Formats: sequence, structure tokens, C-alpha cells
Amino acid sequence: MTDLLYSEVEEDLRASVRDLFSDRAEPAALIARTETAEPYDLKLWRTLAADLGAAGLAVPEALGGHGASAREVAVVMEELGRSVAPVPYLGSAVLATSALLAADTSQAEVAEPLGKLAAGTLIGALAIPLSTAPGAEFPSTVTAAADGTLSGQVRSVVDASVAELIVVPAVGPDGPGLYTIDASAAGVTVAEAISLDLTRRIADVTLANVAAKRVADGSVAASALDTALVTAAGLLASEQLGIAEWALTETVRYLKERYQFGRQVGSFQSLKHRLANLYTDLVNARATARYAADCLASGDDIAIAVAVAQARNSPIAVHAAEEAIQLHGGIGMTWEHPAHLYLKRAKSDEIAFGTPGRHRAALAPLIDLPA
Repeated sequence: MTDLLYSEVEEDLRASVRDLFSDRAEPAALIARTETAEPYDLKLWRTLAADLGAAGLAVPEALGGHGASAREVAVVMEELGRSVAPVPYLGSAVLATSALLAADTSQAEVAEPLGKLAAGTLIGALAIPLSTAPGAEFPSTVTAAADGTLSGQVRSVVDASVAELIVVPAVGPDGPGLYTIDASAAGVTVAEAISLDLTRRIADVTLANVAAKRVADGSVAASALDTALVTAAGLLASEQLGIAEWALTETVRYLKERYQFGRQVGSFQSLKHRLANLYTDLVNARATARYAADCLASGDDIAIAVAVAQARNSPIAVHAAEEAIQLHGGIGMTWEHPAHLYLKRAKSDEIAFGTPGRHRAALAPLIDLPA
């Protein structure tokens, strides 16, 4: 029987990550950072990735990681949702790492960067548009020449602006391939794009005859890319859970403190009903996110679990953030309050790795549901 309860190890991990974000990613600091030229907090990233070891959770010990599973990574993603901390965890520890793990890790070209990603000494990114859904066709906007150099452009790549290693899907003379490039190499241009989410940026990556190392060919490359997309979509549901949990917790706290007409605002029955609805949504989101993480860890029922989690948790996170802004009243509409950061993260997550409608469409044939 699947146990979706958090283990003692997972709760200890959560406590460590939450304490770190509480100390180093408080709302005032987040809002101030969005107005600077350095939206990412790379010192915080090094502490999370290297000191706490969060970057190497899913990497086997033989490759320099901690040999944990997607369940532990999901706990970190939950806390990222609760804090919207500006760190490149999704791009590096989830996308780039998952793609390389699905390749042949006995090759030095794969094992070496994996070890550095796991140690937190290297920041990675996967060169696919953030909106790419699992099951999408292998991208063809980047081509590989006969000499192995890459040319082309990929738009809306998450965390690319701070990446040091970029994993690039490309089509060459022999078909699909997966390559790694140095982000600082000659011919690489990374231009940050305007992003709705101020705490997780996207960038356009342009390559012009860039030297690359091939890490996977043909069907292995296509499978590795899809594995990374499925893993990211499944784990993103945990981040959406964290967003909804923050929204409900902060809204309840505010409504207990705010008084109108001589009464606590939270004592009005209509608001109690709205909060109760948010709570039932949160319970639902936790169940689907935990099941998706458990299936990613065990390898069972992955396609169905991920499709259900994304179809359900995306609208829940958006609705919870919208309710938080409205129920906070005037202060919730201001730039000084962090609620807008959570709504922007929720809206960005809603289109990341496929919209809810796309996941419902993918789910239907898996459970024999007629169109």
C-alpha cells in the first residue's frame, strides 16, 4: 500500500529548508530583490544546494549525490512554493539533473557534470521552452553540425540566465541528440526575457557554432528529455501545493488580526465558507502532489499520477493566490505585500510543462475516458 505520509527524514529535510528560507528569503527581501539587476540569490542557492545538499537529493551516491528519491525533492519544491525563493532549483536540480540521469551515467560526459550539479558547484539548465509539455515532439530549433557544434535558438528557458552548464536537445545528421555546453563558451548568447514571475526568470538562448559534448543519441535522447519533462511536471505539483498552503495560512492569519465593525473579519460566515473551500482544495492538492512524487520515486503509474496532479494543482494554486489577494483587502493589492509574487508564480506554473487542459487531454486515453 502506498504511504503518502511524510517520513521522519522528509520532515527533517522540510524543517531545514524552511528555516533557511525563513532566515534568508523573507518577503521584504524578496520584493526588494525583484527591483535589482540580480533577481537570483546565488548565495542562498549555494547554501541550499551545497550546504544542505538539496541539489543532489535525486542523484545516486555513486555519482556524488545523496541517493534519495523524488519524494525528498518534492519536499524541497513544496518549500520553494511556500517561499518563492529566487534560486535556480527547478532548472538545475530538477530539469538538467533529470535529463542527465536518464542518459547513460557510465559515460564520463554524463557522470562528471552530474557530480558537479549534485554538489551544488555547478548550475544547470535544460534548453527547452518552459511551456513544453511531456509527450511533445523532440525540439528542432537547434541543429547539430557534422563536427558536433550547435546552432539555433531556444526561447523561454527557465533559470538560463544564471546557468553555467546547459543541456541542449538538438537534431543532427544522425537524428535527435542531447548535448551539454558551457554557458560561457564562444557563440552562446543568453538574453533574459520579460517574465511574469519575478522570482524565477526565463531567458532566450541563442547558439552560433557552439562546441558541445553529446551525452545521448536517438531514442535515448528523446526518452531522457521526456523523462525530465515528466519529472518536472510531477514535482511542480508540489510547488503549487506550497503556494496554496502559504496563501491559506497567511490569509487565515490576516483575517484573525483584522477587525471591521468591531469584529474579526475572519468571523464573518461568508469568509469562513471561502476559507473552508480553500482548505478542501489544499487537502486535494496535497494528495495528488504526494501521489505524483511517490509514483516518480517508485516508477509506477507515473503518466496518470503526473497528469492528474498537474490538471488539479495548477488551478488550485492560482485560485488560492487570487483569494489571498482579495481577502487581504487593500493591502493585498499593493506591491509592498508579497501576495503578488505568489500569484505570479502560480500563473507561471500554470503554463509550465503543459496547461491543465493539456494534461486532462493526456489523461483521458490513459484511463479510457471517451473524448
